[in-house]
Amino acid sequence: MKAVGLVVEYNPFHNGHLYHLQASKEKAEADTVIAVMSGHFLQRGEPALVSKWSRAKMALQQGADLVVELPYAFATQKAEFFADGAISILEALKCHSVCFGSENGEITPFLETAKTLEELDSDYQDAIKYYMKQGISYPSAQTKAYQSLDTGGHTLDLSMPNNILGYQYVKAIQKQGSAISPLTIKRTSAGYHDEEFNETSIASATSIRKAIFSEENKDIQSFVPETTWDNLKTYRHDFNTFHQWEDYFGFLKYTICTMTHDELKQIYEVEEGLENRVKSLIHQAASFKDFMEQLKTKRYTWTRLQRLCLHILTRTTKDQMKLDETGAPYLRLLGMSSQGRAYLNSIKKTVDKPLVSTLSAFSHPILDLDIKAASVYAMVFPEPIRSQFMHSEYSTRPIQYNETEKLFL
Repeated sequence: MKAVGLVVEYNPFHNGHLYHLQASKEKAEADTVIAVMSGHFLQRGEPALVSKWSRAKMALQQGADLVVELPYAFATQKAEFFADGAISILEALKCHSVCFGSENGEITPFLETAKTLEELDSDYQDAIKYYMKQGISYPSAQTKAYQSLDTGGHTLDLSMPNNILGYQYVKAIQKQGSAISPLTIKRTSAGYHDEEFNETSIASATSIRKAIFSEENKDIQSFVPETTWDNLKTYRHDFNTFHQWEDYFGFLKYTICTMTHDELKQIYEVEEGLENRVKSLIHQAASFKDFMEQLKTKRYTWTRLQRLCLHILTRTTKDQMKLDETGAPYLRLLGMSSQGRAYLNSIKKTVDKPLVSTLSAFSHPILDLDIKAASVYAMVFPEPIRSQFMHSEYSTRPIQYNETEKLFL
């Protein structure tokens, strides 16, 4: 059997994701779709709208065959480490290819750019340092550094978010010596950061989340599959919330106020005296948005500072985020279809990473971060829902889905 890998967040699963999944499966000529999905917290340093279990259900109902969790230690990182973790999981699961959405839509510029930047790495790194000294953010410095190089006419726009991730997937494949073939599908209609709906049935996850939290009560139903709509309604009924940063601001404020400057310095991504700025601004902030607007500078992007706040919230230290060069140390299964189960049975004797179905059967420092992240994610629930949610983190086995009968087993 041939599997195509997708790296996803599904926050929430929408019509654009469905197009990507179906187009990827067709382009890769695959019979199995493996989705590596972020857990309760995401790459931009924010809580997922609904839990990883709910999002895994959305994915299975729309054609994913295996859903595997991307651990917190990779899922909440800048693009390079995010990609490293995801590709290591897809490689371990014997994926034939990985297919990502991009603004470019053609794979050749990604391959050429990866080759060129490897050859010009010294000049590229020097240029990044030069632009960083001008006080701009790291992503902006990377973009300017790339534009300053003589790349032989390659035109990949590395200022676009999906192009950046796509380049990092290709780079990770090359670095890890993986046999995975990279493929790309051009993003249609909605841009990654678009905040407003357009006239098509495809909208960005950003605009959908904005509509969900809007006081105007905008209708999102035409932009998501019916199964996503049903899952969202069920989640709201069961937990009486959709997750957003403002729900966690009180916990963040308490954590910052009760930590010393030295303790803050040990937190991952707290560098260059940021602990002083965080400490000095937290007391006067009335909301998370207010705090972020005060914290934001030209040097640090909103996303970088959100991730910093997340690591403070979860008390994740620099030592805890030291990653092995072999990538993700285990494969935590969140869900599988009948096809996914058959695929897994066909490869399991050759899989060289532990397959984790329940937490009681495995332990690892990276998994400890996932457990801690789940407990923080659950803090917004009242009791006894909070305790029940945490119990499910330990006791829930991979979701089983019969795609023929469209039933969870």
